[in-house]
Amino acid sequence: MLSLTTASGQRVLALPQQHLHRSVITYAVRVGPRYERPETAGVSHFLEHMLHRGTDRWPSAHEQAVAVESLGCTLDASTGVDHGTLTLTCPPESLEEATELLGEITRSPRFSDIDVERGIVHEELLEDRDERGRLVDPDALVRERLFGDHPLGFPIGGTPATLATFDEPLLRRHHGRHYNTTSSVVAIAGRLPPRARLAKMVERAFAGHAAGKPLRSARFRRLSQGPGLHIVRAPTSQVSLRLGALGPGHEHRDEAATELLLRVVDDGTSTRLYETLCDRLGLCYEVSAAWEAYDEVGLFDVAAEAQDDAMPRVLAEILTLLRQLAEDGPSADEVQKAKRRARWQAGRATDQPEVNADDLALSALRGEPCTTADRLGRLDAVTPADVRRAARQLFRPGAFAVALVGPVSRATERRARTLLSPS
Repeated sequence: MLSLTTASGQRVLALPQQHLHRSVITYAVRVGPRYERPETAGVSHFLEHMLHRGTDRWPSAHEQAVAVESLGCTLDASTGVDHGTLTLTCPPESLEEATELLGEITRSPRFSDIDVERGIVHEELLEDRDERGRLVDPDALVRERLFGDHPLGFPIGGTPATLATFDEPLLRRHHGRHYNTTSSVVAIAGRLPPRARLAKMVERAFAGHAAGKPLRSARFRRLSQGPGLHIVRAPTSQVSLRLGALGPGHEHRDEAATELLLRVVDDGTSTRLYETLCDRLGLCYEVSAAWEAYDEVGLFDVAAEAQDDAMPRVLAEILTLLRQLAEDGPSADEVQKAKRRARWQAGRATDQPEVNADDLALSALRGEPCTTADRLGRLDAVTPADVRRAARQLFRPGAFAVALVGPVSRATERRARTLLSPS
């Protein structure tokens, strides 16, 4: 791995993978709901959309898209809770021009056609709401329940009401506050030119980026009211379930243990969640679990869909599975299998420069860049007792927030409340 800093202060990490036939450059930035206020919720996501709307050299969305695709590139962008990324994947021979283009997109967007983009994002927001305007996204409902009015619980896209207020002055202020060398990292992976040429390339591309100031955000404190049940009745064919619990973040000693805990719960069809609900009981077509970590806290969640009359059994089985892990922990074989799969997947990533660039950039945003070897070393040090300790912290009585969306009967509601009772 190579590391350098441009004269403007832009931190750049590079991972040469000369056996590949493509190059990837990722710009990662501290942005998202974590750094927003209630009245500006969703502005980071809207700004991400506006970065596709042209620059001074390419003054429209179409002209910018032509510039990207004429180089053989694809431009992908995303906004998370506490970060955003823009990634250009390109043929190696286009990397220099692609890097210059990405530098221009992140440095000097034109903010053209704001109302046109507002209409697009409004349609996106409606996907999570019903005809009455109620939020029906179970993931967002669980986040609200667990994080309350803290920014970690804000919806990434904001609301139709906040979206209507976004204008060019606000977007420019938000862009200047976040898209600068203090709050961003550039990572490049794949087939790369020699170091000297690479250094000149990124120096030129990011020379005009402002320094900016360090960002601050309020640390999350656990809510006193505790988790619970949130039901939205809607005329769908199935009930969607999301179960969430707060767990460790990046700063916690159990971060690696929680990653392995997730793999014990759900990492393919041979793990506990799928085997229980699908293979053995036939209650669901598909189930999944996920864990997302922030600095001081993380969110572990389980997702499932089923008929209303099956949902009490689904919830009961999920709770039993999680509580058994808290009481007994995983077996040594389960932990070893989880580690082996982590190594296999890491090996596969050697052919995926997009994954490597993303991992390098985001880990550097959090502190020091973490290579695949670093992460595997931390996982290898985890014991079954460590995973059990993480499970006990995550899956303690009264810790779960559950959202049910769909044709939820009164009987299902009563049973769910009983199952979630700490007693």
